[in-house]
Amino acid sequence: MNLKSTNKVETNKYELEIQVNGDEFEQAVQKAYLKQRKKINVPGFRVGKAPRKMIEKMYGEAVFYDEAVNAVYPSAISDAVAEAKLELVDSPSVEATEVSKENGVTFKATCITKPEVEVADYKGISIEKKVDEVTDEAINNEIEKLRQQGMRVTTVEDRAAQNDDEVVIDFEGFKDNVAFEGGKAENFNLTLGSGQFIPGFEDAVIGHNIGDEFDINVSFPEEYQVKELAGQPVVFKVKLNEIKQKELPEVNDDFVKDTTEFDTVEELNADLKKKLEEAAQKKADAEAEGSMMDKVIDGMTAEIPEVMFERRIDSMQSDFENRLAQQGLNIEMYLQYSGMDKDSFRKTFEEQAHRQVKLRLALEKIAQVENIEVSAEDVENEFAKIAEQYKMEVEKIKTYINEEDLKKDIAVEKAVELIKTSAVIK
Repeated sequence: MNLKSTNKVETNKYELEIQVNGDEFEQAVQKAYLKQRKKINVPGFRVGKAPRKMIEKMYGEAVFYDEAVNAVYPSAISDAVAEAKLELVDSPSVEATEVSKENGVTFKATCITKPEVEVADYKGISIEKKVDEVTDEAINNEIEKLRQQGMRVTTVEDRAAQNDDEVVIDFEGFKDNVAFEGGKAENFNLTLGSGQFIPGFEDAVIGHNIGDEFDINVSFPEEYQVKELAGQPVVFKVKLNEIKQKELPEVNDDFVKDTTEFDTVEELNADLKKKLEEAAQKKADAEAEGSMMDKVIDGMTAEIPEVMFERRIDSMQSDFENRLAQQGLNIEMYLQYSGMDKDSFRKTFEEQAHRQVKLRLALEKIAQVENIEVSAEDVENEFAKIAEQYKMEVEKIKTYINEEDLKKDIAVEKAVELIKTSAVIK
């Protein structure tokens, strides 16, 4: 491989001219012949036994060139990029500009590189940290959650449906006297006041008794995801089959003993307050760190290639789809439920992706400027931490994670700590 030239054609964009000489190319052509000859029929020869010259005479000298070019270009491009000392942010666009037996192959590789970055005023950042006060209301909300867990549901037969009741209904929806798709169910459980159905539906069930059959006249919201129904008036024919009421336990010492590790309401309240205070502190710390990082981004100057944002969005979208798969869903189902198309779904990641790319670039620059070092011990400790997290052997984890990438991550974490320790928190 010979790197003939390196030309900067615009900001963060380079063109490399790379040559693989005739001898190297000839070796690749010979390998392509040995691989392909088993599939080539030449009259007078058994399959796989025809000489290369005979095949080239019959099909043309360039018959094996495509495979040979594909074989030589990956290492040639990789070596050339390394020799040019370019740090790429995307796969290069490669074009073979000349292919011949005598001269070999000449490639033109268009490369997008990581931008030059400047970061100012990242030390001594001044921020205000606000820790939310833990109120009696917040503690009571936690106790209410415990009550909800101990709730009993009993059937009611001597009164009409009320707000907060759970009712069992049959229903079918009609638009212009024609039943519409997805508007029918039997023995459907609905908590009145939950807002699960379109506005007006649940309110219209209140006051009816078991066995009642009635119509509900409502309109779908203007922004409803099914366009044919958005903003349209419809009629639901409803039958009320069952009414259930919720019975919440009384909060006393017996309740506390039955549902927690504590003996008294006082002990429970004290523990809840402590945990809420710890959570409030963590939330305040996270918000303070977020504010610091926002100021770091504000102090950064860089012309960032758009492809860096796009690749980050790709990664975030892939992670999201993997999480969906773990729940037994796919992206098509999610888009249908959420009423989004693929473009609008992708846009939901844009703001976060832009922030992450900018922050990473800024932190990497700070690590460089501050000469932050990552020791072998740092790397081993991080491998051990990851192995513990995933309940795997350290050596197994090392087969999945590139050590150089891990070093960069550790350096970035150290840069974050440097920013935090030097910050002025009010």
